[in-house]
Amino acid sequence: MSNVHFPENINKAAKKDIAELERKIQEFKSGNIPEDKFKHFRLTRGVYGQRQTGVQMIRIKLPYGKVTAKQLVAIANASDKFSTGNLHLTTRQDIQLHYVKVDNAPQLWADLEAEDVTLREACGNTVRNVTAAAIAGIDKNEAFDVTPYAHELAHYFLRNPICQDMGRKFKIAFSSSEKDTAFTFLHDIGFIPKIENDKRCFKIVIGGGLGAQAIAAQTAYEFLPEEKIIPFTEAALRVFDRHGERERRNKARFKFLVKALGFEEVMRLIEAETKALKSKEYWVNRDIVVLDTNTEKNIAPETIISDADKKHYEDWVATNVIAQKQEGWYAIGIRVTNGDIHSDKARTFAALIKQYAADDIRITMNQSILIKYVLKENLPYLFIELNKLGLAKPGFDSIHDITTCPGTDTCNLGVTDSMTLARVLEDQLKDEFADLISESNIKIKMSGCMNACGQHMAANIGFHGSSIKVGALVAPAMQVVLGGGVEPDGSGSIADKVVKIPTKKIPEVLRLVLNDYEKNAHEGEYFNHYYRRQEDKYYYHMLKPLADPTLFTDDDFVDWGHNETYVQEIGVGECAGIILDVIGTVIRESEEKLFWAKEGLEENAYADAIYNSYSSMVIGAKAILLSTDKHCNTQAGIIRDFNEHFYKTGLFELPLDFENYVLQINKNEPNKSFADKFYSDAEDFLKKVKAFREAQIAADKAQADKKIIDSHYKA
Repeated sequence: MSNVHFPENINKAAKKDIAELERKIQEFKSGNIPEDKFKHFRLTRGVYGQRQTGVQMIRIKLPYGKVTAKQLVAIANASDKFSTGNLHLTTRQDIQLHYVKVDNAPQLWADLEAEDVTLREACGNTVRNVTAAAIAGIDKNEAFDVTPYAHELAHYFLRNPICQDMGRKFKIAFSSSEKDTAFTFLHDIGFIPKIENDKRCFKIVIGGGLGAQAIAAQTAYEFLPEEKIIPFTEAALRVFDRHGERERRNKARFKFLVKALGFEEVMRLIEAETKALKSKEYWVNRDIVVLDTNTEKNIAPETIISDADKKHYEDWVATNVIAQKQEGWYAIGIRVTNGDIHSDKARTFAALIKQYAADDIRITMNQSILIKYVLKENLPYLFIELNKLGLAKPGFDSIHDITTCPGTDTCNLGVTDSMTLARVLEDQLKDEFADLISESNIKIKMSGCMNACGQHMAANIGFHGSSIKVGALVAPAMQVVLGGGVEPDGSGSIADKVVKIPTKKIPEVLRLVLNDYEKNAHEGEYFNHYYRRQEDKYYYHMLKPLADPTLFTDDDFVDWGHNETYVQEIGVGECAGIILDVIGTVIRESEEKLFWAKEGLEENAYADAIYNSYSSMVIGAKAILLSTDKHCNTQAGIIRDFNEHFYKTGLFELPLDFENYVLQINKNEPNKSFADKFYSDAEDFLKKVKAFREAQIAADKAQADKKIIDSHYKA
């Protein structure tokens, strides 16, 4: 019996998800599910292990960063009830809650679903949160508002069977204009709105990504009609699911598939999936995102800015207030230091916004907040009220507004304390470089490790956690990277690695780089252009003396925010797949997929039923291959190897060779007739798999408890 209290307005799919999570937690605690299997499951439900044992990070999925005032209050309440009262805003426009006990995750999720907020597929090998430029809809440079497209694409792939168990995560972004306001060049798929022959189209880029090996995306289409973008994305995901690497996790992203197969071959494979798609065209409802501008409640009390606050107010207006394309309306950028906002502030902020702005709060990709539809005469009042909350810092999205991941605060992979260092650098900028408060063409971003959650490779000045060994000691360090980000023409650049410097010397790094730029750059010269104009190794030679270990002091062996001598502690990342299992469990996975296929047939969801039938067959084939110690990497490899070792040898009798048997999926329209036939084929194949497995065990009793070699089991 469930211990979760389900709100009356929760939708059926969410209730089913939450009940399943509660059941899996109990099965895991009872020892009936291996730890890695449970980890794989909970990640796709937004439950992520953190650095501290016994507690989890909960990631809340907010498509394109939108959250209403009521939703923000619900998240704040959930943080008070189950977490620490802190809300952490992320670079992917999510909100994270930390230090949550796993037993509380189902109720936390249920409480949020009452306000239509989900955890589903916020983590794991899924389509992650679909991001979009926060200024979409109000951007003077946009061809049209991408918000409804981001909304419908995000919901189209939520719980979609084609992307529930891929080799790795998949990231999608929508920019508002050709200035690439959403860093589409660093995404698996990116969309940029354009007009061609008076019709809405999108420029499509594919194969980009950050991480230890950052790669810029390539252009797939300059003008793809709006009704084709969701079908294109589905086809790309099908290709990634079937052909994507699964054994070598560090090579399992879509960018590496594009590199391995070649851009043209990937595009050919995407085109080959067209026949199998649920929708050949998908027309987005342009009015699906309802906007409440609060026009009848928008008159704030008259407010006079005091002389003491005048300079602060003027800087705030100059750097944080944005004129919208809608005449007479303004947006306000809210700087949120480290992306952390306490629940009390969040509730007060929500009430303020509900009264004097559109009920459409956007979490931004620089871990801050954007509010929209504010009247000019209300700016003084909002400034005073925001200042009371500590949310009126000038310099929104400027060099003063530093992006950072949680680093060693909570992340298993963190190497250095990026959160404390970011605060130190923001204080330094305020004290030493106050004149740069409006400098929005230089971005500083940092990550606690090389994995780029802080987007350091997309920064003009970036840092990622590392270390420097000096004898028996290890100094916490930051790898300095320079020259990344979006260029003035909208093209993207990947930063270059320069040198590793102890974390305590990073303020001096920033001082040297900025003083040099201010002294030697041409008038109005973009930082990256100046960086590239300098001779080779210019910055290396400038900064290298700071890395001289003979000049290190005791303080260099202590990280920011700590008092003890640094010891590097790196845990295991939470995005890995399953490591160890028994054959029977793999067969049960095949059964589960077949059950979902039957559900799809009953609900007339034929495309979903077909894909689950396909998955059931691939997983069944995998079980048999694993039982004979064959490697299982990609789905395409499983299909090919099963054909070679079991069909051609006569061990499995099928109406046609296994490759053609399974890949009927992309040669037929997803209608009822084919869905019924394909389900029947999958059902018949699973019976053969079970019979084969039973015969194996009968012939060799040791097979009953056979373990899978971990390097064989990835696909």
